[in-house]
Amino acid sequence: MFKAIIFDVDGTLSETEEVHRKAFNHAFDINGLGWHWDRANYRRLLQVTGGKERIRHFIDQHDPYLPCSENLDALVRDLHKTKTAIVTRMIAQGAAQLRPGIREMISGAKENGYRLAIATTTSAPNIEALLHSAYGGDALGMFEVICAGDSVPRKKPAPDIYLLALRKLGLAAQDCVAIEDSRNGLLSSTGAGIPTIITPSVYTDDQCFDEAAVVTDKLIDIDLADLFANTHDNAALALQRRMA
Repeated sequence: MFKAIIFDVDGTLSETEEVHRKAFNHAFDINGLGWHWDRANYRRLLQVTGGKERIRHFIDQHDPYLPCSENLDALVRDLHKTKTAIVTRMIAQGAAQLRPGIREMISGAKENGYRLAIATTTSAPNIEALLHSAYGGDALGMFEVICAGDSVPRKKPAPDIYLLALRKLGLAAQDCVAIEDSRNGLLSSTGAGIPTIITPSVYTDDQCFDEAAVVTDKLIDIDLADLFANTHDNAALALQRRMA
C-alpha cells in the first residue's frame, strides 16, 4: 500500500526541542544579549519554523536589546551558526535519544521493504549528530533521502520540503506516509498530499491535528500493517470530507 515513510526530526524522531531551547539561550549568553527563552515562550516561538526565522520573529515581535549592528541578517546567521554548533555538540554527547517506538518502527520498516526519508527544517549537522548518536557512523545510510535545513526557501507549513522529498524519492504522495509531531509539520505534509501520522511531542501536545489520518501518543508496539491500513482508510475519508 505504502512504499516509503518520510520522517520529521525535531519532536518526532527525538524530543530535541528542549535541547534546541537550551542551545539558543547559550548562544544568546555567548553573544552578551541577555535574552532568555523559557519553556512557555519557546512553545509559542515553535509556531515559527526554522531557527533563523525564529530568532528574527523574536526580534521583530519583542524588540529586545540588540548590539550595534548594521547587518541584522548577519547577526541572525551568526547566532544560528553558534546555536547549531552547540546543539550538535550536546546531541553528540547524548543529550537527546530516539523517542520510544522510533527505533522499532524504523527497523520494522526496513525489514518490510519500506523506503525511508527525512523531511525537516532542522540543520543537517543536527540530523547527523542525532543519527550518529543513536546508530553509529553509518546512520545516514539508513535514509535514502534527507531533505533538511535550507533545502527549500519556504519552511513548514509550506509543503516545499515534502514536495522535494517526493521528487527525490520519485514517488507520488499517495505512495508515502509522513510521521510528524506538530501542526506546522502536518500542514506541510498534507499540503503535499501525503497521509500523515501524528505523534505529539512535549511541545506540541496542545495543537490541533484535525488533518491527520492517525494521531497516536506513542509508536511503540504498533503493528505497521495495521497502522498504515488505518492511515490509508482515514486519509481517504478525510479527503472525501474536504471535497464534499
